[in-house]
Amino acid sequence: MSRILSLFGLCIALVLCFGISDANAQSVTKDQLKSKYKLTEGKKLYDENCMGCHKIGAMGAPKTGDKAGWTARIATGMDAMVKNSFDGYKGKAGMMPAKGGNAKLTKDQVGNAVAYMVDQSL
Repeated sequence: MSRILSLFGLCIALVLCFGISDANAQSVTKDQLKSKYKLTEGKKLYDENCMGCHKIGAMGAPKTGDKAGWTARIATGMDAMVKNSFDGYKGKAGMMPAKGGNAKLTKDQVGNAVAYMVDQSL
């Protein structure tokens, strides 16, 4: 009987853990990106400012088109990714310079570039 209760307790704990982690995960669809961002402008900005690192994965940057490399980042949501790209970010896997190193970029421009990379990685 105690063995059954222990197994039941373990099952409950696993359900709670997975339920909590999934509750914070966000999803992004191509349609959402197309409706909120200017992906054509994003590609141009990517080519001019982002490709140097994101094409080869420099400094821990997720490679554009690498679904596995973007999955955890996408789960944080577009707002968090745009904020980190605009403000700069240092994490365990690497770093992102503010505005990709181009101080002239606006938040909307950074958002469009991020949206383009996410779109290519879905």
